[in-house]
Amino acid sequence: QVHLVESGGSLVQPGGSLRLSCVASGFTLAYYGIGWFRQAPGKEREGVSCIGSYDDSTTYGDSAKGRFTISRDNVRNTVYLQMNSLKSEDTAVYYCARHLGNWAAEYWGQGTQVTVSS
Repeated sequence: QVHLVESGGSLVQPGGSLRLSCVASGFTLAYYGIGWFRQAPGKEREGVSCIGSYDDSTTYGDSAKGRFTISRDNVRNTVYLQMNSLKSEDTAVYYCARHLGNWAAEYWGQGTQVTVSS
């Protein structure tokens, strides 16, 4: 059974950093791309970053470019999202999912809350 579990969200001050983790089970992580998405209250869900299978190619949404870094550890079945220089507008629930391409995804985790506030 496919499961994705996010963790690492918390309250952080503007300018701070967080690292989110997405632990996968029920499938071989190396064979699949994984995406990070977020949804803020009253807003549509948006793609933040994704990492491909095999070649580890990465893509970032406009809001993440230059501040966030996605990486994967196939041995630990984990995908990470390092977020630096956080802003209040980064406040959202962050989800990981198996990425199908063009920001389409399946098998969503339950999400982890990131709140950026002083």
